[in-house]
Amino acid sequence: MPNATLPPGPAVSETHHADLCVVGGGMSGICAALAAARRGLRVALVHDRAVLGGNASSEVRMWICGAHGRDAKETGLIEEIELLNLARNRFLSYPVWDTVLFEAVCTHPGITAFLTCAVTDVEMADATRIRAVKAWHLTRQCWVRVEAAMFADCSGDSVLRLSGAQTRWGREARDEFGESHAPAVADRKTMGNSILLQLREIDPADHVPYQAPPWVHHFPLDHHRLSRTGHGKDNFWWLEIGGEDDTILGADRTRDELYRMALGAWAWIKNHPDGRGQRWELEWIGALPGKRENIRYVGDHTLTQMDVESCGRFDDLVCHGGWTMDDHPPAAFRHPGDPTTFHPAPSPFGIPYRCLYSVNIANLFCAGRNISTTHMAMSATRVMATCATMGQAVGTAAAIAVREGLTPRAVGRQHLRRLQAWLMDDDQFLPGWRRPIPALTRAATLTANRGEAEALRDGIDRRLGSDDHWWRAAPGDCAEYRFAAPSAVGRVRLVCDTELHKTRRLPCSVPLKRSAGGLPDGMARDLRLEGQRADGSWALLQRVTDNHRRLIVVPVTGAWQAVRLVLESTWGAPETAFFAFEVGHAEETGDFAAAPWTSVPVRRSGAA
Repeated sequence: MPNATLPPGPAVSETHHADLCVVGGGMSGICAALAAARRGLRVALVHDRAVLGGNASSEVRMWICGAHGRDAKETGLIEEIELLNLARNRFLSYPVWDTVLFEAVCTHPGITAFLTCAVTDVEMADATRIRAVKAWHLTRQCWVRVEAAMFADCSGDSVLRLSGAQTRWGREARDEFGESHAPAVADRKTMGNSILLQLREIDPADHVPYQAPPWVHHFPLDHHRLSRTGHGKDNFWWLEIGGEDDTILGADRTRDELYRMALGAWAWIKNHPDGRGQRWELEWIGALPGKRENIRYVGDHTLTQMDVESCGRFDDLVCHGGWTMDDHPPAAFRHPGDPTTFHPAPSPFGIPYRCLYSVNIANLFCAGRNISTTHMAMSATRVMATCATMGQAVGTAAAIAVREGLTPRAVGRQHLRRLQAWLMDDDQFLPGWRRPIPALTRAATLTANRGEAEALRDGIDRRLGSDDHWWRAAPGDCAEYRFAAPSAVGRVRLVCDTELHKTRRLPCSVPLKRSAGGLPDGMARDLRLEGQRADGSWALLQRVTDNHRRLIVVPVTGAWQAVRLVLESTWGAPETAFFAFEVGHAEETGDFAAAPWTSVPVRRSGAA
């Protein structure tokens, strides 16, 4: 009898065409897709889960960690997404966070997202170039084939190594690169995977002991890993295993063992005789382990421990890190010593463009924990805010590659300054560089009704060291550019203070009394841009209300004698600050002026 729901024969297959195919929808893949689409590319994003975010999603719930220090936080697209979350997700719920990522990606023009779609094969045009990827759509039960000019592997697992791209796996020997923290002998060991728990605070009077199933691990009261837990402020990152196994082929074994460990740890907390677990209930346990490390690509440069320690002052830096070299032992939970070793690293340190594409596959980019690094350098670059900046760099470089018909390598050799200028214009922080300032901005007369406003055109969009690089304003204050003659402005570019020193992390537990969050109080909420005509009259160019962006770019048509910015309100503070207010378009070539490099040593991170 014929099948009543599916036609007989093989599964349906469909082909899609894109300029850039991004594989992996974690934070690096999201930022790669957005950056490329905003620069005009048709982007296909292929992701093997039903929700975006990877390790940051509600399925895993790892924190988005990044560079330490007031001056070094990642901006650009990752800051835009985290601010959108503060606006949409007042109670910082993980399921709502999933919808914020859906909004950012799946409603964005130019991006076609294929969720629950796992890449299974790569089709090559020749020995050095990928023509298409083939993926199985888990919910539609069909094959999806995506042809593209460029590919970006943001999977973390280096899925597109099927192309024959050169890769590394495990820990390099100390003498291969001269890394003092590396083991004496190379091995295939890695950092492990973690399943996280989240607890909910309760009235101790409602405490009910936990009856652990017989298949979970039972830990002694003096267990070396558990003695300091149970206070509700732990995201249980140390529930980790798998680094001595194959983190890909052994994934099921690792998951099952993590379940035994996680529920055993919860039983230890909940039933502890000192009563520490009586204020808490198990709210959530992950079903998908979060990964830290497996296979890395080999690029034109391999980032090393010494590169990180020396601040990564590369001429071709396109993103940055600032996490310590947070190196978890392969034995992880079973390791008798500390759960990780924090090797000092500066914040920030630069990451070069040459680490973000394959050395031997001509149209393959990479971003995330799988870029071209040693194990030791990867222990600092693997955190998600850092990975997001890699994604923005890759998506932007792909736009140049497609537009100019070049390989990723050729973009770095022929259009490096253009790539860096685009990134800085899009609010990506490149340590050591000043962003180019439009000629119209430089030539205009800048005034403000209060304070010194020259910082608005100094090319530095954040506080650095002892210099604030901002203009402070209260509601009603204004800054103005006046031109020698009516001029075509083209656009206005603003960078708002979003209080980068404040955390954007989602909570690791649910308190008994929850308070609504929101956008930073000291951030501009409502503002307007006005233009003065040749006859002296003023016109409204744009009013921005309920602002939730750090970077605001407003197209402006016509010729104007002057343009002014007027602050109308903040999100609660008596005043705010702006790091940039510019008119016109900046040059995309030529050398950049230097900016202070204010790296500070970081000896301990929060662990991830």
